[in-house]
Amino acid sequence: MLDRPPAFFVADHLALDFLNSIASPRGVPVEWLRDGRDLVDWLEQANVIAPDVAARFRQSNDQRALDCVAVSAREFRDWLRGFVTRHMGKPLTTDSARALGPLNELLAEDTSYPVVEAAGGEQALRLRRVRRWEDPDELLRPIAEAAADLVCSVDFRLIRACEGFPCTLVFLDRTKAHIRRWCSMAVCGNRAKAAAHRAKKRDK
Repeated sequence: MLDRPPAFFVADHLALDFLNSIASPRGVPVEWLRDGRDLVDWLEQANVIAPDVAARFRQSNDQRALDCVAVSAREFRDWLRGFVTRHMGKPLTTDSARALGPLNELLAEDTSYPVVEAAGGEQALRLRRVRRWEDPDELLRPIAEAAADLVCSVDFRLIRACEGFPCTLVFLDRTKAHIRRWCSMAVCGNRAKAAAHRAKKRDK
């Protein structure tokens, strides 16, 4: 798809940006995770993996394994979208934990480890989680962590779907008054304003 637009990073949370890796910005579904190379590109653009890690996976001789991870990513995204769609707009309850099997299974496969390193600034040291990035399956671990953070740390009442038609993007409303309506004021917001202006002119 030569005219595929750049991926959207407007959700204010990595897990929701991941949901937005398939969207219909112009009414036609666009998939940003078609294969393993797409997945690596998206993770690099999302600042999940460093450019040197992305380059290493792109040069891998086992592109089939990378494509399999992209399939797993799309399957996990479908599950996460279902969970978020069912619960957004209302607080999560302890009963929600029963549906988290796919997330916990993915988290259980993590092989990362913590390291203590110099932090700089007022804090001398910091704890950081490091991955070896040896296996394509590791590419899904940061997404699983982001999904876990979303479920445990985010008020689901503040997850919104863009009001723009036919936009399908979701986002976390971090505005002070919680009145965000659009994925992007520059795109859907302006489109809605233009449509309202045209309607007003017609009604005169």
